[in-house]
Amino acid sequence: VQLQASGGGLVQAGDSLRLSCAASGRAFSTYSMGWFRQPPGKEREFVAAIRWSVSSTYYADSVLGRFTISRDNAKNMVYLQMNSLKPEDTAVYYCAASRDIRWPPINYDYWGQGTQVTVSS
Repeated sequence: VQLQASGGGLVQAGDSLRLSCAASGRAFSTYSMGWFRQPPGKEREFVAAIRWSVSSTYYADSVLGRFTISRDNAKNMVYLQMNSLKPEDTAVYYCAASRDIRWPPINYDYWGQGTQVTVSS
């Protein structure tokens, strides 16, 4: 599975942004998908995950209620809708695919390149 994230940019606090992740390869619909981010000078952190069946989602407390993860298995796409953005959301955002049967996934097997999101105050 190859992943390509896009949609990052420079926005102001309170704005919205939607990230997209295009997946190539077979069996995309059988993978759980996740979004992670790495703020400047910090370690990478979990943001959100969605199960392969689309029936379950899971969020970090810091984004719960503001971000929404979704997927379109027919298009091999995963999205992260980010609303009410804050300066602390500034980070490089990565999408990832997991074959882990646990929920939420612990291990992720494939990673895309990052897309930069910068939120100005």
